[in-house]
Amino acid sequence: MTRLFGTDGIRGVANEEPLTPDLAFRVGRQLVATLQLDHRIDRVRLVIGRDTRLSGPLLESALVAGLLSAGAECYAVGVLPTPAIALLTKKLGAQGGIVLSASHNPFEDNGIKLFSSEGAKFPDAWEDEIEARLQGDDHAPRARGAAIGRLIAHTRAEADYIGFLCGAFPLDLSGLTVALDCAHGATYRVAPRVFRRLGARVLTIGTRPDGRNINAGCGALHPERLQSVVRAKRASVGFAFDGDGDRLISVDHTGEIRDGDYALAIAGRHFAPRGRLKGNTIVTTVMANLGLEQALQSSGIRVVKTQVGDRYVYEEMQRLGVNLGGEQSGHILFRDYSPAGDGILSALALLSVAAETGETLAALAGCLTKFPQVLRNVAVKSKPPIESVAGLAERVAAFEREMNSAGRIFIRYSGTESLARVMVEGADGARVGAMADELAGLIRAQIGA
Repeated sequence: MTRLFGTDGIRGVANEEPLTPDLAFRVGRQLVATLQLDHRIDRVRLVIGRDTRLSGPLLESALVAGLLSAGAECYAVGVLPTPAIALLTKKLGAQGGIVLSASHNPFEDNGIKLFSSEGAKFPDAWEDEIEARLQGDDHAPRARGAAIGRLIAHTRAEADYIGFLCGAFPLDLSGLTVALDCAHGATYRVAPRVFRRLGARVLTIGTRPDGRNINAGCGALHPERLQSVVRAKRASVGFAFDGDGDRLISVDHTGEIRDGDYALAIAGRHFAPRGRLKGNTIVTTVMANLGLEQALQSSGIRVVKTQVGDRYVYEEMQRLGVNLGGEQSGHILFRDYSPAGDGILSALALLSVAAETGETLAALAGCLTKFPQVLRNVAVKSKPPIESVAGLAERVAAFEREMNSAGRIFIRYSGTESLARVMVEGADGARVGAMADELAGLIRAQIGA
């Protein structure tokens, strides 16, 4: 068996190998076995939730069966954003949380994400233990009689999560028109309710999930639709979330799209002079725009970069003891409030900066001037070492000499999809695009799907 756990849990096409109900059942059993036998937890309590994908109930029922058969107590919260499960895991004193979601992927995909008792991504070492158990014999506990696990419908989960968000940033949004794109995903109920409770007039799109339309031409990956709504309705601001609600892409009142780099620049530059930025440091990834680094460093803020993946950002934040970090994709971590990236929480944080300064999001975004950056995604049939793609290293070296330190090239495989990602950044947008196209073409010619 090849390794199942990637940078964001187990991902795949639902009901195809490896992401079958059989695997979900066995993951449930071996998760309990790992907690009971390796970590000496007698009575395992877990929280489980999902997004709106058609395959969610299929995988959830199999996973829950595995958990109960091994004697776990399982709190089912239904459809809720990923960060809600992270929050509730900690609130309920559970030993772990489980989310069935493939985040921003198409509806055919699904995934199994695991959270620790603290609401953070499951430690790599613990995932390795589960993986090893899956490859061996099934020695997980098999509960009998009164020891069989209980399934508990946690009906207050949504209300508790909404209460947490409104309490974290108790804003008065009366007078604002807020447009929301919920990607037909896990935020489709809670996001409108949060902003209405805080007094905003709310316009919504992407709030009619049918199991198949999650992320389809909408949400954080496709903010153009929200951009049109903001402009047509003259909204004060727009917020787009992804399928599981952990990402945020904003649209200001002028219709300009503002990604995670803008959120980090705005929040960091506001927090730092007020003594609210721990360590005077922000953690981001190698995909962050060079303009973000310049904007932060000009304000005396240290920038630390990790490999792509919110778990790596979180681990570095934890190591350094800092409270703000995130990714250009819109996955922002406000550790003073939540251990997980939370799109709704990030939107409220930005609105709190706007309220404290009296500035619009458009004005606040003026602190960041981005370098032209082009990203090309290439569907691939395999993932050999990038350096083994013939001619690629030579062309990259030639382009880097041409840019003469005034830009950069970054090529990597997606951790969750069969894609190679080519990112080129530099001063000349047209030239950057041509470089990215050529490099993507080299990859496509040799390993393209």
